[in-house]
Amino acid sequence: MNYYAIQVFTDSEDDFLRRLGPLARERRFLLPKRVLEVKKGGKKRMRESPIFPGYVFIETDDLLADADAYWTVRKTPGFVRFLRDNLSPSPLPEKDERLLLYFMSFGPRADTSTVTFDENERIVVLGGPLKGLEGSIVKVDRRKGRAKVLLDMCQTGFLIDLGFKAVERVTRGGEEANGKP
Repeated sequence: MNYYAIQVFTDSEDDFLRRLGPLARERRFLLPKRVLEVKKGGKKRMRESPIFPGYVFIETDDLLADADAYWTVRKTPGFVRFLRDNLSPSPLPEKDERLLLYFMSFGPRADTSTVTFDENERIVVLGGPLKGLEGSIVKVDRRKGRAKVLLDMCQTGFLIDLGFKAVERVTRGGEEANGKP
């Protein structure tokens, strides 16, 4: 199977999938999401948003050969274009496909990661969506519990925030890593 990227209006990815109607149930469309804790008006709440804003992905052998899916997607309100272009959409390159499937391995939404910080205050990912992306982390905001990650998808680099929960490192003696009991 191949995966094709469909560019849609940003912030209307879910609406686009709803507008596809029966096709969305007949074919496999992917919209990986992330969960972030957002503080607004002094209240914290969890907010779900797409990992790749403005993009929905379809799994099919050959999009051009699947005329029903091709034309239904093109005629659906909110559609912008297929990537590379509408006349010859191309499947995602292997590297992009691996990244898409990595995020989909967490289910429809990637929850927060579990991290700790080493003695040099560098982030150490213990589990979750940040695991394996340590080399792509460009900024860490400990107060907000977010890591800014540079992703390269469809020949475009972009930054996304992924949430984390920090846990204290514990040494073998049962003491915290900073020497306090």
